[in-house]
Amino acid sequence: MSNKKLGVLGGMGPMATSMFFERIIEKTKATCDQEHLDMVIFNHASMPDRTSAILSGEYDPFLSNVKKDLMALESLGVENIAIPCNTSHFFMPQMLEMTKIPIINMVEETASEIKKRYGTGTRVAILATNGTIETGTYEKACIANALEFVKPNVELQKVVMKTIYDIKSDVPIDKAELEGIIKHMRDVEKCKCIILACTELSLIKLEPEIAESCIDAMDVLVEKSILYSGGTFKG
Repeated sequence: MSNKKLGVLGGMGPMATSMFFERIIEKTKATCDQEHLDMVIFNHASMPDRTSAILSGEYDPFLSNVKKDLMALESLGVENIAIPCNTSHFFMPQMLEMTKIPIINMVEETASEIKKRYGTGTRVAILATNGTIETGTYEKACIANALEFVKPNVELQKVVMKTIYDIKSDVPIDKAELEGIIKHMRDVEKCKCIILACTELSLIKLEPEIAESCIDAMDVLVEKSILYSGGTFKG
């Protein structure tokens, strides 16, 4: 049985948080309700936009909201905290100072998982928001794990951002366009692994031949959330 309650600071965005919850349930090995994780989920959809906060340098509105949520989760007795939003991990140093509860670092866990699967020296690409890329969170984590890091060019990044915000806006997206970018990073840029480093991208069901070149940071967070909270991961 799980013996650690998992807190989830979500709503960034809401559909991604819903999928995170579903994947936790799907990937927990359980034969009865009691073997699943106890969870407290904050779907804080009104949270200020993370990319805008980072690019403008106006951190306070975001951080003040986060602090209230972390304090509330702590008061509810959670023992681990997961944040299914890659961009917000730029603020990890500040968030760690706001609570005594461990926060699972999706960025560092993903880079570590790539090193484990593919080995050092692996050429890695990233598909993420401008905010995530500009902050260099994944770049630093990859370099720390002796991985070679590659970013999409300006034109490809525009398409990635449009895809992400179209999903947030519930606008139909062109899946083939995104898959074309993944193929480009794999075949032209010679990247062995492409990180899906935005939880909105986790909502897109890629063709198997494309998906096998990717590692989804949300999937890594799901696995670590289960294991660190005392559950059994269903691989």
